[in-house]
Amino acid sequence: MRGKLYICPTPIGNLEDITYRTLRILNEVDLIAAEDTRHSIKLLNHFEISKPLTSYHEHNKDSKGGYLINKLLDGENIALISDAGMPGISDPGEDIIREAIDNNIEVEVLPGATAFVTALVGSGLNTKKFAFEGFLDRDKKNRREQLESIKEESRTMIFYESPHRLKDTLKDMSKVLGNRKISINRELTKKYQEVIREDIDKAIEIFNEKEIKGEFVLIVDGFKGEKTQKSNYDNLTEREFVIELINNGMDKKDAIKTVCKERKLKKDVVYKQVLDL
Repeated sequence: MRGKLYICPTPIGNLEDITYRTLRILNEVDLIAAEDTRHSIKLLNHFEISKPLTSYHEHNKDSKGGYLINKLLDGENIALISDAGMPGISDPGEDIIREAIDNNIEVEVLPGATAFVTALVGSGLNTKKFAFEGFLDRDKKNRREQLESIKEESRTMIFYESPHRLKDTLKDMSKVLGNRKISINRELTKKYQEVIREDIDKAIEIFNEKEIKGEFVLIVDGFKGEKTQKSNYDNLTEREFVIELINNGMDKKDAIKTVCKERKLKKDVVYKQVLDL
């Protein structure tokens, strides 16, 4: 008989936010898989839970995933926990969940604390429709390209961000998205919780004047303007395609690269057509 994989959310800050059901499951399973065992052992000790603990994180998910699946196939029940909040949201939990489902192993997700929902509800922005974007790319160029791709997203957008990248991310948002309303949430449910509801440019001023600590959830207002009519690139020549992208704000080098990727052409083939641009 196969075991069951329990997805157990843990508090995002305040330990009182753990559920009775999560505590019961953690006490009953055969093994607990944690993102960071050093962090999780403090939680387990606080609630006097003594169970075998193993690590499962981004850097060992390939090897440890097989180990956990074999345990489940042998009939052991396993609880998966992250450092904070719901496993599977912006962490490798989604991989082991997919592997379990592919192996016909039952997966049961317990409800509980989730940082982005907490931040969204308290933002004062539209909660009827929203898009969770998670962490933006660390590379500045890639980050701006990601923001460009969603700048006309009308739903409220949710991002996670680390303290050392917050200023750069806010500046890129201002440049690409414009000066929209934003709710910046730091250290949710913890002793030094802070929520700043401003526009993006004012938020940049605020964080230029203060030391930045803690993890952040950013809630950004959706696009309120009139969406740009997209050109039908399929009917354009490579040269016309490059010109269209340049007219839409892309530099020549990136435009050539985009056309090569879309049309599956070598760079020199497209480059020869736009030498005079």
